[in-house]
Amino acid sequence: MILNPTSVSFTLPNGKEVIIETGKMARQADGAVTVRCGNCIILATAVASKEPKPGQSFFPLTVDYQEKFASAGRIPGSFFKREGRLNDYEVLISRLIDRALRPLFPENYLCDVQILVSLISYDAEVLPDALACLAASAALAVSDIPVQEIISEVRIARVNGTFEINPSRAQLEYADMDFIVAATEKNIMMVEGEAKECQEEDLVQAIEVAHQAIRVQVAAQQQLRDKVGITAKREVAPFEENPEIKEKVSAFAAARMLEISSAGTSKHDRSDAYSRLKEELIASFGEEPEEQDIVLAKRYFDDLMYYTVRNMILDQGIRLDGRPLDKVRPLEMETDILPSPHGSALFTRGETQSLTTVTLGTKDDELLVETAGTSNNVNFILHYNFPPFSTGEVKPMRGPGRREVGHGNLAKRSLQQLFPKDYPYTVRIVSDILESNGSSSMATVCAGSLALFDAGVPYAKHVGGIAMGLISRAEDGKWAVLSDILGDEDHLGDMDFKVTGTRDGICGIQMDIKVDGLSMDVMRQALAQAKDGRLHILDHMYNCISTSREDLKPHAPRIEQMIVEREFIGAIIGPGGKIIQEIQRETGTEISIEEVQDKGVVKIFSNNGDNLARAKEWIKGIVAVPEVGEVYESVVKSIMPFGAFVEFLPGKQGLLHISEVSWKRLENLDGILSEGDEIKVKLVGVDPKTGKYRLSRKELVPKPEGYVERPERERAPRSNGGGNGNRNGNSRPPRPQHNNNANTSERSESVKSDDHNDNG
Repeated sequence: MILNPTSVSFTLPNGKEVIIETGKMARQADGAVTVRCGNCIILATAVASKEPKPGQSFFPLTVDYQEKFASAGRIPGSFFKREGRLNDYEVLISRLIDRALRPLFPENYLCDVQILVSLISYDAEVLPDALACLAASAALAVSDIPVQEIISEVRIARVNGTFEINPSRAQLEYADMDFIVAATEKNIMMVEGEAKECQEEDLVQAIEVAHQAIRVQVAAQQQLRDKVGITAKREVAPFEENPEIKEKVSAFAAARMLEISSAGTSKHDRSDAYSRLKEELIASFGEEPEEQDIVLAKRYFDDLMYYTVRNMILDQGIRLDGRPLDKVRPLEMETDILPSPHGSALFTRGETQSLTTVTLGTKDDELLVETAGTSNNVNFILHYNFPPFSTGEVKPMRGPGRREVGHGNLAKRSLQQLFPKDYPYTVRIVSDILESNGSSSMATVCAGSLALFDAGVPYAKHVGGIAMGLISRAEDGKWAVLSDILGDEDHLGDMDFKVTGTRDGICGIQMDIKVDGLSMDVMRQALAQAKDGRLHILDHMYNCISTSREDLKPHAPRIEQMIVEREFIGAIIGPGGKIIQEIQRETGTEISIEEVQDKGVVKIFSNNGDNLARAKEWIKGIVAVPEVGEVYESVVKSIMPFGAFVEFLPGKQGLLHISEVSWKRLENLDGILSEGDEIKVKLVGVDPKTGKYRLSRKELVPKPEGYVERPERERAPRSNGGGNGNRNGNSRPPRPQHNNNANTSERSESVKSDDHNDNG
């Protein structure tokens, strides 16, 4: 078969061209396209089974995004040297695509659909995540898979006060707002991102700008579809209907369904009541009912619950737990509840509860995050765990799934906005959900903020979060926004809108729409109601712990950070790492050094304050510049006939001459000094030629009373012809004759004089 590629293109607001092409690669898929921007190329394929599996009752959509290491000219670092399971970054992009596309399939379409998106060429300045959803939607557009609308995603960032569509990596470094927005031509479908305390109206403006750019991309996909000649989609068989059974279910269960829904009971009591009602309904069909009748009865029962709860909220303003629409569930919170972790908090909101811990570590504990083209060390980590007992279920523990990764990422992005820059510790937050009935990710944000305060991490403000819901009715256009939604309200509602932030602004959002879009009026109402709820929660958090602890807990590790001149880095490390290894071994600390902007950043880590202080002083000595006149604590390293060599600073030795040890005359240092002795010395001079240090010990004690300084001995001038004194060639004047007794007497008197003039 001859290749027959078809392509369309459009230009982004930043001037970059995007090309969408089909018919060249992966032609046996139901739909396949490549999307190119710069050197970034993404391949997306869509394949759907022809018939649903027997008994299939839900829509089995699978979306996988993967980055090929070859796209960036790299070989994977795994043992097998090939791409393995999706990493967290790939999972998050897969979720961005999935959440945008899933609502666009017909409710009665139950065939397996698999969408695979691969980065096959990497561009350092082009972020692939937003383009990935464009590629997935385009693959569906050129197929006959019955997706109802075309969609696309863009990244919208505010850089230096200006909104940028699909900014470069370099631009993103300076952004104070960063969101991914998905939309059809008419409606917003999904929003996720972070901000440095932006205002609600700023977010609305960003979404509107993003929507304008999305409309261009949707039009390009429509143009490509028309060029390919796709005019029809597969027919979707409608659900089987039986009006008699539907009426029987309504007559039997409607009144009791409303009674259960409006009772304001707990999650499990309400669930048990629904289950008993369903069992009684099935029993009413007799002892040997038709299997298909039971299948239909169960479906009609679920539909009845769906409409009963929604109409109850819209028409009566009654929620499942009896709260007003804008009220937050009861709050309880406590910090420092665990003795051993470095920080801990228990946050409870209604029937949702998070136990969160904070652990402080060193640079060695940083997380290596790798993508096809990047490798980064991250010192802020958040892990979210959702064990089955939190919902009263029995399930195998298989590690974190995509949901856990996504919820944890939202909490991390929110809390990271206020993480202090250049904080020397690696911080790991772990949220274990102990109970769940809606919005456990927002409980993680609140508990995480409380635990960070408890750990003494210098956060200036608390970050809180709340999940909003939406119930709407197309027949009359009526809608209601719900604050702090329950799990059932999320399941039966039209929107899950999570908002995090401080008292001063928004830090993160995640919004999923299950119906055909969201108007800006609803968006503004949801944001206003979310702000009120967030401020209410934050007030309770400040009442629990108002400021971050001034100091770390006694058992928490300490890190001291020192800035040294660049030229001292080598001296601290030593040849082959000898010096730094010795410091670590002798003090029981961990030390790391890195060069930052022509300076050396030294971080010392220890669980013991005394050991940390020793290491710090050691390094201070290495980088210290000796000053004449200063006094130093020193150690005698070796004894010589003429004095002692003394280490007065780490790595720096000087000569303590025998004449500088004591005010009295010493013939040797026996019994005076020994190797290893710790003494105080004064730096009295530095040889300008050799740089050798001269030390004194005697200058640190007072001169003995009556001490007389001996005059310097005069030397006879040397003759021009060389020789010494009056020497001339080999001739030598005769020595004067001395009385031996007199000479002995003079020497004795000299010694007595020295002894007399020494007080010590």
